[in-house]
Amino acid sequence: MDANSSAGDDTRLTKRQRRRRRKSRKVSEVAPAAATDVQKPAAPAAGMPRGARKYGRARRGDGDSPGAPEKPTPAKNAPTGAGGEKRPSAAPFRAPVEPEKPPIYAALDLGTNNCRLLIAVPTRPGQFRVIDAFSRIVRLGEGLGRTGSLSRGAMDRATAALSVCAQKIAAREVTRARLIATEACRAAANGAEFIEEVAERTGLSLEIVPRETEARLAVSGCGSLIDRKARGAVLFDIGGGSSEIALLDLRGPHTRRLASRIVAWTSLPVGVVTLAERHGGRNVTPEIFERMVAETVELIEGFAGRDRLKDLVGTENFHLLGTSGTVTTLAGVHLGLERYDRRQVDGLWLTAEESDTLVRRLAGWSFEERVANPCIGSDRADLVLAGCAIFEAIRRVWPARALRVADRGLREGLLTEMMVADGVWRRRDGRRAG
Repeated sequence: MDANSSAGDDTRLTKRQRRRRRKSRKVSEVAPAAATDVQKPAAPAAGMPRGARKYGRARRGDGDSPGAPEKPTPAKNAPTGAGGEKRPSAAPFRAPVEPEKPPIYAALDLGTNNCRLLIAVPTRPGQFRVIDAFSRIVRLGEGLGRTGSLSRGAMDRATAALSVCAQKIAAREVTRARLIATEACRAAANGAEFIEEVAERTGLSLEIVPRETEARLAVSGCGSLIDRKARGAVLFDIGGGSSEIALLDLRGPHTRRLASRIVAWTSLPVGVVTLAERHGGRNVTPEIFERMVAETVELIEGFAGRDRLKDLVGTENFHLLGTSGTVTTLAGVHLGLERYDRRQVDGLWLTAEESDTLVRRLAGWSFEERVANPCIGSDRADLVLAGCAIFEAIRRVWPARALRVADRGLREGLLTEMMVADGVWRRRDGRRAG
């Protein structure tokens, strides 16, 4: 079709049709040029992350993508993650440090009448906290004065009590222990054999200590109750088979180690069990009581060092310190306790007049009245007057304005000496507290 015929056709078209024709002609003229000038964007290179920008610049964190800035070389042995990616180095992990547990100590005293155990941990210098305790009257020395040997029944009672102690020691995971036996095992012909039997049946290794050690331990255990103003004191421990007495000269600077102030000591071969067996303990007449006192005074007079504190005895600067079931019983009766309470008894002061009244009072009671008293009971009713007789003898030889009562003794001395030896109370500068 020529141009004239095309123009003629245009005249026969409406305005709208002509406008559409012109528009289609312009598109057909431009399309070939566009096909040669415009390129389709290249496919992303292998490894380029999806969504990378069309300008070839990698997104942050795209690793080695084209256009990414070069990363610094990591330090040698730098920590990496599970997939090999580098992680910033961190401080090494340190497990929390648990506070060190204090050592646990056990002290056992097997006496002629009692079996006692204390388990404790050290606290402030010179002090400790009791975490377990046991006490049972076993009368190990029963009949010893007549036969010279421990009876089968007495040994079985003591072994049963020691088995309980062994269980307590094992349950508390004790670090160090010292287990001692005193007068009954010292005096008995079969004392050593009994100690071997205890080891086989309970696993406990007891040592029979000499009288001097027993006296020193009593001082170590009760020394903190000595009056700080006193210049002299007599400490006594009335036991079941023996009674230990120590004279302390306190003139000089104060020290916690009062065992170093012992100027004389003795162990009397008489105790509440042995004295009661010789003179009777149930029906004690005033005459029998006086004979027991006189016998003990005679034993004390044979003590060569009894006058070492002669210039202090009876003055305001001198007092007695007693540790035994006898004096703690007197203290409980004096306080009128319906049930024995160590907290009220330990450290109690009794004047000379109060001690006189108490001894006379108990000596006037019948056996049944002694049994009925809650601080005496059936276990001590036949022994307490023998103890009062020994106490009275000590007061006659060393008269004092006052007596201080101690509900403590050998076990506390054992604990104190073990803790001192282990240095548990040493100060930071390396010196021991004291």
